Amino acid sequence: METRVAIIAIIVEKADAAESINAILHEYSDAVIGRMGIPYRQKGINIISVAVDTTQNDINTIAGRIGRLDGVTAKTVYSAT
Repeated sequence: METRVAIIAIIVEKADAAESINAILHEYSDAVIGRMGIPYRQKGINIISVAVDTTQNDINTIAGRIGRLDGVTAKTVYSAT
């Protein structure tokens, strides 16, 4: 199967969503290249970027499941190749 590289940008406004986010990312840990999390205390949010290399379907599934969590927004940026 053909894979793509993408970045999933996640904004977490409700801290109790962290466990669910981690569980979803753990399910797809083979696809994760790396991740970075930044707590932005002044705004009371967390910013997470996750680099992945997997199928288009898996990328959509990961971002969709995370983005449907309460207090969480997820958007994806894809590489050209």
